[in-house]
Amino acid sequence: MHLHDLWFFVIALLWTGYFFLEGFDFGVGILTRVLARGETERRVLLNTIGPVWDGNEVWLVTAAGATFAAFPDWYATMFSGFYLPMFVILVCLILRGVAFEYRAKRNGTAWKRNWELTIFITSLVLAFLWGVLFAAMVHGLPISADKEYVGGISELVQPYALLGGVMTVVLFTFHGAIFAALKTVGDIRGRARTLATRLGVLVFLLVAAVLTWTQVQTGNPRSLVAEVIALVALLIALAFNGRGREGWAFVFSGLTVVATFAMLFLALFPEVMPSSLDAAWSLTAGNAAASPYTLKIITWVAAFATPLILLYQGWTYWVFRKRIGTQHIPAPVHH
Repeated sequence: MHLHDLWFFVIALLWTGYFFLEGFDFGVGILTRVLARGETERRVLLNTIGPVWDGNEVWLVTAAGATFAAFPDWYATMFSGFYLPMFVILVCLILRGVAFEYRAKRNGTAWKRNWELTIFITSLVLAFLWGVLFAAMVHGLPISADKEYVGGISELVQPYALLGGVMTVVLFTFHGAIFAALKTVGDIRGRARTLATRLGVLVFLLVAAVLTWTQVQTGNPRSLVAEVIALVALLIALAFNGRGREGWAFVFSGLTVVATFAMLFLALFPEVMPSSLDAAWSLTAGNAAASPYTLKIITWVAAFATPLILLYQGWTYWVFRKRIGTQHIPAPVHH
C-alpha cells in the first residue's frame, strides 16, 4: 500500500470518528427543542454533552489539518468549492461554542432561552450541511483539468446531496436520543428511548436510500459490506434500545454512523473528489497527495499524537460517565 493510500484511510478514520462523536453531540442539541420539557430538562440534556462537546471538535480540527497536510489539492479544492457552506459551518461552530460557554453567565430567562435556541439551530444546521457536503463530494463535482472547482452553490442543491443532509440530521438525532437515554435518569430517559424507537423506521429508510443510491452509483464490494453492516447495526441498536439496554444500543448506533461514513469513503476511493466534467480530471489519492517526504513526517507525528488524544478523550468520558437527572440540577438563583 502506498503512503498516500494509507493517509486516505487515516483521514477517512478521522472524519468518521468526528461524526461518531459529534453526531450524538449534534443530536442532543437538536433534542433540546424536541425532547426536553422546560428549562430544567434542557439543562439535563446540555449537561450530558457539556464536558465532552469541545473535545469532540478536536477530531474536526485534526481531520481538516491532516487533509491539508497530506492532500493539499484535495483541501484547496474542497474548501474553495464549498466556500459558502464552509463559512456557514464555521460561523455555526463558533456560535455553538459561545452558546455553551455563555448560557450560564446570567440568570435572565430570555438570555438563556436565546442561547439554547442558538444551540438548537446551529446543531441542526451543522448536521444538515455536513451531510450535504459529503454527499455532494461522493456524487461528483465540476472540477477542471487544473484541479479547480468551476461550479456554483447550485451544485449542492441536487436531490442526492439534499437527501444526504436529511439523512445525517435524522441519524444524528437518533444517535443523540440513544445517548440521552444512556446518560439520564427519570422520565426524560424513558422519553428519549421512546423517541429513538419512533425514529427507527425513518432512520432505516433514509440510511438505506442514501447508501443504496451510492452503491448503485459508485459502489464496490467493500462499500457494499459497509452498507450491510450499517443497516444490520441499526436494527441491533433498535432491538437493544427496545429492551432498555442503552449501553449496547449506543454501541450499535455508533457503529451505524461509523459504517455509514466508512461506506461513503470506500465508495469514493481511490478518488477523493470525482470530477463530473471528465473522469480524467478527478482528484485521486495519488495525484492530490503531498510529497512522500511530507507524508513520512506527518506519519511520525500522527503515530505519537494520536494515542495521547485517545487517552485524553477516554479519560474525559470515564470521569463524566455517571447518569444525571432533574434532581441533580440546582434551582436557579433569583436576585
